[in-house]
Amino acid sequence: MAEFQSFIPPDQHPPEFTFRALFLGSIFGIIFGAVTVYVGLRAGLTVAASIPISVLSISILRAFGRASILENNIVQTTGNAGQSIASGVIFTLPALVFLGFDLEYSRIFMLALIGGWLGVLFMIPLRRQLIVKEHGALPYPEGTACADVLIAGEKGGSLASRVFLGLGLGGIYTFFQNANLFRAWPGSPGYEPDYGPQHILKGSAINADATSEYLGVGYIIGTRVAGVIFAGGVFSWLVVMPLIYFFGKALPLPVYPGQTPIAQMGPSDLWASYIKPMGAGAVAAAGLITLLKTIPTIWSALTAGLTSMRAGADAEKAQKPIRTENDLSMSVVIIGSLLIVACMFIFLEFKPVPGAFVGWGANLAASLLVVVFGFLFVTVSSRIVGLVGSSASPVSGMTIATLMATAAVFLVRGWTAPAYGALAITIGGVVCIAASNSGDTSQDLKTGYIVGSTPRLQQIALMIGVVVSTIVIGSTLNLMNTGLQEFQAAAQPWDINAAHPGVSVEQDKKHLPAEIRVVQSDKTTSTHQASEYVLLNAIGSTELQDGKYLYSPQTGKIEVHWIQGIGSASAPAPQARLMATVINGILSRKLPWGLVLVGVSLVIAVELLGIRSLTFAVGAYLPIGTTLPIFVGGVVRWLVDRAAAKAGEAEAESDISSGSLFASGLIAAGGIAGLIGVALKAVEATYMENRDILNFPRGTILDHTLVSVIAFGLLAYSLYYFARRPLKK
Repeated sequence: MAEFQSFIPPDQHPPEFTFRALFLGSIFGIIFGAVTVYVGLRAGLTVAASIPISVLSISILRAFGRASILENNIVQTTGNAGQSIASGVIFTLPALVFLGFDLEYSRIFMLALIGGWLGVLFMIPLRRQLIVKEHGALPYPEGTACADVLIAGEKGGSLASRVFLGLGLGGIYTFFQNANLFRAWPGSPGYEPDYGPQHILKGSAINADATSEYLGVGYIIGTRVAGVIFAGGVFSWLVVMPLIYFFGKALPLPVYPGQTPIAQMGPSDLWASYIKPMGAGAVAAAGLITLLKTIPTIWSALTAGLTSMRAGADAEKAQKPIRTENDLSMSVVIIGSLLIVACMFIFLEFKPVPGAFVGWGANLAASLLVVVFGFLFVTVSSRIVGLVGSSASPVSGMTIATLMATAAVFLVRGWTAPAYGALAITIGGVVCIAASNSGDTSQDLKTGYIVGSTPRLQQIALMIGVVVSTIVIGSTLNLMNTGLQEFQAAAQPWDINAAHPGVSVEQDKKHLPAEIRVVQSDKTTSTHQASEYVLLNAIGSTELQDGKYLYSPQTGKIEVHWIQGIGSASAPAPQARLMATVINGILSRKLPWGLVLVGVSLVIAVELLGIRSLTFAVGAYLPIGTTLPIFVGGVVRWLVDRAAAKAGEAEAESDISSGSLFASGLIAAGGIAGLIGVALKAVEATYMENRDILNFPRGTILDHTLVSVIAFGLLAYSLYYFARRPLKK
């Protein structure tokens, strides 16, 4: 294979690190960071931002005069930091609410800043190995797609038309498919098998989140990777879940960690209760195996970086790297890491979690633990997103592994109070943010490698993007927590002087409004003063659901249930709820270790078969609704390659092809239209009393699962059709 040549050669120096690029990228970082917090808390999912930002950047900068492709790349690099930091934050830090603690802006800001910078710093020594040397092995689908969009915008002509054709068709499809837009047909068609009197395959499900972005990602990552991912989903959803139902349907009581008897559980309940812990163990084990396999390459990358620091005796032998290979120096990584350890230590020492006073030695150990786990999972995350993309990266699974290890140490030390759970979330949150940001950083650096950017300038832009986006993420999180909170009447007799395990009296009521608007059962409201009540906090109680309550000394009853915005029906924050469950499970000795070890054993078996266990574990952990449409994209790629082989066409050397360009447009369409849908829902909830702005008639001939399958099939055919049509010169 010919040596790779970037779009902009190393000897050319077009405008790149300009003020307007940084400014526009910072604006996008703020916007997309806030939107990611909103959609992530509501649905537990995030929308990739790099491609939408690239498309918007090309259009906006073109209106102010011609911009270089490297300027547009700096815009998307800076702006994408907001989405990646927000993803890590919302998957972990809202768990503080579920553990009974308040969301403090200073805590969110500091942890997000530390985690974001860790994600960037640790990718610096890994870039040459993962991005450059493994360019053909790790496709980095979103990064490659983003580069295609930027190149198409730069070159125009057939390349641009192919991308924007995919963008247009994918956008039209998404507007009718997306549940937040027209939703003319079901967005996620599904089927739950249940055959005969023996209920064969009951408990399983076949469904697909039939989005254009998943189809495009599947095409870009290729047939084999998409197939292995889907194999993991088939194993979980069509093998393990029916077995759980078959053996558990006769049990009259719930089986931990389930909350209802297995016979009453649907496929989604079985997946959430039993497959997720198993998948978390599988991802953690596969990640460790991957890390062990890559230790030699990691070591060579680190030693090469350390060698470059010898500026003394070897100065005359040193050669200045070419522009496209000019990274920030290894000294920046080492000094930055030491400063992060110091910042984390100072923060834990002088801003501890209330009730979790562990001493300076433990705080120093926690700070070092953050860096160690951060480096481990930054390495793993960067490789995972190279295989499956950021959208399907199981960052939460790696975070669960961190929380398991941290909470296990706390358990050995006897630190089992809820405050130590909050301390574990603090550590796990930083690691999750670092892993999330490193994944998107890898995609950005892949984009830069393809278009010919300067890595050092990209890395600086990423650091700036982290700082800017972190400012708004904490504010948005707190705004949703307070703006969506409710006070519901809940009359219940309560002896406040008796012992109630799991229920404590809180003296600090600073986050409780002075005036409380209580909603009665008949939807009428009444106003009360906070001074009338005593604040109770229930965590792991057998008498009260987890949450906060207001007790009236005058009546001797709990009269109000304080339902905070995070955790409510409007913002359930499912990923953060999972993190809180893991911590509570370990500290209270109720974690389903059996399921976790089943996942570990599964990974060992798959590894012995000679299959990449990490790819399989990702598929076993993710919902089949995610892996199935990705697999469909892989099948389309197989059909295209097969048709090309039959026609005797030579395999293209370039990373830019008809199919990849069209798939890039599909990914961009899904991201942009999805964000429009989120924005419309925000307007509806704020100004329209939740009335649908785009109210497509229900019960029409289109409102059928078969229509959804046909529409997705037509979109897949369009991908095949345009992938087979050659680009015009």
